[in-house]
This record gives sequence, structure tokens and C-alpha cells, in this order.
Amino acid sequence: MNFKISNTIIWSSSIVLGVLSSVPQLASHQFNLLEAAVNAGITAAFAVTMWYFNIYMLSRKSNKTQGQQISYRKLLKSLLFGLAVMLALAYIQQLILSHIEFGPTMLMVEVRGILINLVFYMFLNLLQQNYENQHVNMELERFRNDNLSAQYDLLKQQVNPHFLFNSLNTLKAMVESNDEQSVDFILKLANFYRYTLESRKLDLIHVREEMDILNAYLFLQKARFDDGFIFTSKLDDEVLETLIPPFTLQLLVENCLKHNIVSLHRPLNISIYREAGMLVVENQIQLKNNEESSLGVGLKNIELKYSHLLDRKVEILNDQQLFQIKLPLIYEHHHH
Repeated sequence: MNFKISNTIIWSSSIVLGVLSSVPQLASHQFNLLEAAVNAGITAAFAVTMWYFNIYMLSRKSNKTQGQQISYRKLLKSLLFGLAVMLALAYIQQLILSHIEFGPTMLMVEVRGILINLVFYMFLNLLQQNYENQHVNMELERFRNDNLSAQYDLLKQQVNPHFLFNSLNTLKAMVESNDEQSVDFILKLANFYRYTLESRKLDLIHVREEMDILNAYLFLQKARFDDGFIFTSKLDDEVLETLIPPFTLQLLVENCLKHNIVSLHRPLNISIYREAGMLVVENQIQLKNNEESSLGVGLKNIELKYSHLLDRKVEILNDQQLFQIKLPLIYEHHHH
């Protein structure tokens, strides 16, 4: 419980309770100032003690099940502690006011203490529940905003006008040279954007479907770069049946081609394989000379997906020779 109760509220409410507990004595014909003062002091001391004790109790992490509004274990601890405190205070009251009968006085202060303690506990518990509900709602809203932002950025990258422009230029050159693969290129380009429309609203798809997206993308890039890059996939059937956020692999491979030299004289090697429960996308580092600093928006979106949606972390390794992105494998039964 991160909310705080003002010390002013704690002390002023305790003093008011102490004064109220002495009202019957103030109205009595046999008013005794010492008895009223001691009674008010005992009640106020008890109230202050229970304020802080209940705040401490409720601030500790609880193992209560979801939907349970009150921790009965904590309530029982609070009541038992309150009884012990009130018994000690009643004993102090007896030492100061030795002429009063201890039995009835102790019973009265214990009952009063239980009522005060119950009111404090219920009030703080209600305040805690309200705070936690607000915190959960804020987290859900933040996640929705982050997710929408990630989807928007990802969609912008998928319909990247530069990619479309380059693809159309490549297609133009193929048509003009009567390239036999022109029709296949058109079909792959259409398939790629069809995958975009079908998958962009999904949180997860199978790796097998993601590889279909990636293969369509690689076909388009092969028509542009020819043998300027070498792609190798070593994914077995088990990995292909796992889950992944859509366009994750395509985006990572796109980053490889975007930031590194791709040429026939210096082919870029890109590989995807499984290693220790992770799906690894790896490429050799041969950065372009005029490479501009990248904001890494696409990679941040992928990290956002794994951390917020799946509570999993993406590992990024760079030893200046190889660049690796390690994605946790997501099994369908674990996800459900």
C-alpha cells in the first residue's frame, strides 16, 4: 500500500476519540478531572498505536486470492494486537487510578478498543482497495496506450512507402527486362500486404505463419539484392508450432538489411535458429559507412510486446562481429 495517511489526521482523530470517550464523565455529576484525562489519554494512545499498526499490516504484501476484499488473517492479527495493547493500557490506567474497579473497567476499554480497531481497519482496507483498483486501471490504460502505439508504429513500418517504392521500382525493372519471375513477384507482394492486413490485429501467431510472411518479404528483397544476402533457417517443426507477435522476424530481418552492407562482393549472412529455449535471429555486422543512428523503434516495439503482453524479455547481444536478437519461445498451452 503506497498511499499515505497524514500524521495530522492520525493524531487529530486520535485526540478527538480520546475526548469523545470522556464525554460521559464530563456530563456526570461526580466529574473527576483526573479520571477523564486518564481515560482520554488511554483512548488516544490506543488510537494512535492502532492507526500505525494497521497501516503497517496493510502495507505488507498479501497472499490473499484475487477477489477477496479483506484479509481475515490480518484482521485477526490486528484484533489480537489491539486486545493486548488495550489490556496493557488498562493496566496502566489501574496503576494511575487505583481506586477504580479493574474488572469492569478492563471490559469497557477492551470493547471500546475492539470497536475503534474495527473502524480503523475497515477504513484503511477500503482505502487500500480503492488505491489498488486505481493503480490497476492506470496500468491497464497505460498498457492499452503502449499497445496501440506499438501497433501503429508497426503498421507504419509494414506499409513503409520506401519499401513499396523500392518494390515497385524492382517490379518495373523486371517487367521491362521480361523477367519470368515478374508474376511471382507481384503475387508475393500481394501476399505480403495481405498478411499485413490479416495479422496486424492479432497479438500472437504461429512461427510457421510468421515464416510465411518472412519468406514473402525475402522473395521481394532477393529480387532487389539478388545474392547480396544469404538467409538460413534452421527451425524445426516444434519451433514452428510456437507463438510469436506478428511481423517480429520480418522486422528483425528488415533491420539487418537496412543497417548493413548488402552486396554480391560482400554478402550479408542472416540466420534464424533455436538455442536454449530461445529463437535467435543472427547476422554478421558490416555496417554501412554512412549509416545514420537509428532510434530502434521497431526493436523497442518488439521488446514492448514481450514485456507487457507476455512478461518476457528479449535479449540483445552485440560483440561487434555478430548481432543477435534472442526471442523467448512461447508455447501455446503455456500462453493459454
